[in-house]
Amino acid sequence: MLLSFYPHSLMSLATVFCLRNLKKTMCYQGFRNKLCLRSDIFLPSEICDKLVNTYMELVHTDSNFEPEESFFQLFSDPRSTRLTRVQLREDFVRDRDLEAIKKQDLIELHLTYCNNLSSRSLKALSCFRDTLVSLCLFGCSNIFYKKCGAPLACNEDTDEDEEETPASRHALETDFNFQGFNRLRLLNLGGMPKELDPETLLKPLKSLTSLDLSNVQLLGTSFLTQWRDRLASLVLYNVDLSEELISTVLELVNLRHLDISQESRRISKFKMTKKILTAIVQRLVHLVSLDISGHIMLDNCTVPHFEEAMGRPSIEPCKSSIYPFQELKRPLQFLGLYDTTLCNVTHIPAYKVTGSKNEDQVLNAIEAYTEFRPELAHRAINQLFDIARIQHCSQLLRALQLVIAALKCHKYDKSIQVTGSAALFYLTNTEYRSDQSVRLRREVIQVVLNGMEHYQEVTVQRNCCLTLCNFSIPEELEFQYSRVNQLLLKILEPARQDESIQRIAVHLCNALVCQVDNHHKEAVGKMGFVRVKKSWINFLLSVECDQVMEFSWSALWNITDETPDNCQMFLNCRGMSLFLECLQEFPDKQELHRNMLGLLGNVAEVKALRPQLLTPQFITVFSSLLDSKADGIEVSYNACGVLSHIMFDGPEVWKMEEPRRDMVMEKMWEAIQSWDVSSRRNINYRSFEPILRLLPQSISPVSQHWATWALYNLVSVYPSKYCPLLIKEGGMILLEKVLELESSHPDTKDMARKVMEHCENFKEDPMETNPGQDANFGQRG
Repeated sequence: MLLSFYPHSLMSLATVFCLRNLKKTMCYQGFRNKLCLRSDIFLPSEICDKLVNTYMELVHTDSNFEPEESFFQLFSDPRSTRLTRVQLREDFVRDRDLEAIKKQDLIELHLTYCNNLSSRSLKALSCFRDTLVSLCLFGCSNIFYKKCGAPLACNEDTDEDEEETPASRHALETDFNFQGFNRLRLLNLGGMPKELDPETLLKPLKSLTSLDLSNVQLLGTSFLTQWRDRLASLVLYNVDLSEELISTVLELVNLRHLDISQESRRISKFKMTKKILTAIVQRLVHLVSLDISGHIMLDNCTVPHFEEAMGRPSIEPCKSSIYPFQELKRPLQFLGLYDTTLCNVTHIPAYKVTGSKNEDQVLNAIEAYTEFRPELAHRAINQLFDIARIQHCSQLLRALQLVIAALKCHKYDKSIQVTGSAALFYLTNTEYRSDQSVRLRREVIQVVLNGMEHYQEVTVQRNCCLTLCNFSIPEELEFQYSRVNQLLLKILEPARQDESIQRIAVHLCNALVCQVDNHHKEAVGKMGFVRVKKSWINFLLSVECDQVMEFSWSALWNITDETPDNCQMFLNCRGMSLFLECLQEFPDKQELHRNMLGLLGNVAEVKALRPQLLTPQFITVFSSLLDSKADGIEVSYNACGVLSHIMFDGPEVWKMEEPRRDMVMEKMWEAIQSWDVSSRRNINYRSFEPILRLLPQSISPVSQHWATWALYNLVSVYPSKYCPLLIKEGGMILLEKVLELESSHPDTKDMARKVMEHCENFKEDPMETNPGQDANFGQRG
């Protein structure tokens, strides 16, 4: 079933809200903290069905959704809640859940891969026998077996204990059959245990119109003829075919859908022939859907290429390239030819064909086989991956919807997760981006994160990380910001051995902490970002200094910007020792030095942390870096910034004898005088607040001079970006105070006037003509 990417309906939004807030909307906490429905709540079937089915979807697709232990008990009383159509799947569903709703008059009940259900649930099923029209037990392999252990007691505690006991494969339930299910029309028993006799089980059902016996072992076939005049749909996927079974099928003359396909890798004695295919077409005249996927044709039933009808591919039966289908009265609605050579012919008389010849056939295969045949869907998705990677995907929206649906449906299937995540990488790249809505791309992000959470396997993790790189970061990931960061930090734990994935995660982490507010940065810091990054840098120290090392320091620079808690974490994690080690180990790495000094500038902006920087060792290092010509002026500028904040605390905090405060200040003056004020910068200020606080003071004129120079450089080179910011943050008033202070150095006052003139001129003529505006800004936090 395809996902819809139109805006959510009000009904859907309200349903999700209620499920996330049950205690605030519909329920209260009862005895033993049991969730109870409020006495004034009465819900019709349309709402109850939506609540249950959406609840199951949230449980399987949203890691932040907390399941309620007694959720199904809310629907135990049909006087206040009405259920009619329920779809439950996977091991999450327990016997007690079905028992809770046994008083409901269910019309449809679909249970898929519910392996924790035992024969206790068969007793609950019997309660629905008077109303049930459609029943699916596909993949519920244990429902026909009893629980092992003690006999079932009636008290609640025993029920709870027994839920944890697996069904025993040796204790087959022999008392159940479908006696009394008189309204049942559609039945799916796919994967039913071979110990059961389908004939005995199904004999009481007189009115079936649709039957699915996929992967079921049939001891006899004649029992199918009891529905000779009624059966419209029969699925025998991976059933051992024989001449006897085919003869029986040919008696079911009202069939409209027949599926006798098999997995091609399955060993089978039966071979499809031209004669059999012809008989199916001739005898089953009402067929609109046929699936013969996976069969090897014993004899050639295709028209030789030189005899094929000329012109474009046609769906007219008379032009069919497959001889038996030339006898069709009209084209089939659906024809399954996946894993057969027949899908490659030119003229196929069907509107929808599964196969591997082209994109349309592959997408049809994914759509047809995802829910009940993941082994085929996996292979089809792999073929879609090749199409998107090597050729061009022309049905992008449909392809994405189908892959997302498959990943959601088979969250615990490793092969689907590997191929699906790989396909998503190519389907979300730049080539296809313009065709994707915000909601669609969010769906992709969510299934990618689901895969990362449930599979630590290297291939899945790499595919998912690479897919995330196709998105605008942090903007497109912000709605799952905490979740993404937690998963990336888990990848970066030193115990993980795959360095290639960790390198991708480093880049993603850096992008995520750029350009987000301080609230997000603090949240990421609390997740352990600083600790993990520090460990990762420690690891890289023993290897090499590469772009990943530089990005790691850049990420720390970003996450500590105007975030004192994260700065404190950096120091607590022995960050300064790491700084000295990197400086000593890689003395010539300019980008690395710039990033490290930028981070320390953030730490120096926090008054409470500055005493930890005020040691002879650190001050000596900062002073020596004033002379650095690395990365233009950036390293020298950042070192001077760190010292400017330290000097701002006054001479009374300077307890060391060496280096002397006046000597360091003199070096700072010399460094600032040596900088070219027209230098283009590799830095990006989102706020001038840390610089502006150094202006109206007389404690440290050199700090004031550094701050004024910084503003002069930025408004000169990038006026359209920084003049409005300076005006907005009250910088003009503070510059006026610089001019008024007697302690301000004449050169400082001269620069302050020029900054003010630039801003005044910008207000009068905001048209930007300076080519420096095209600079590619780096990050300052």
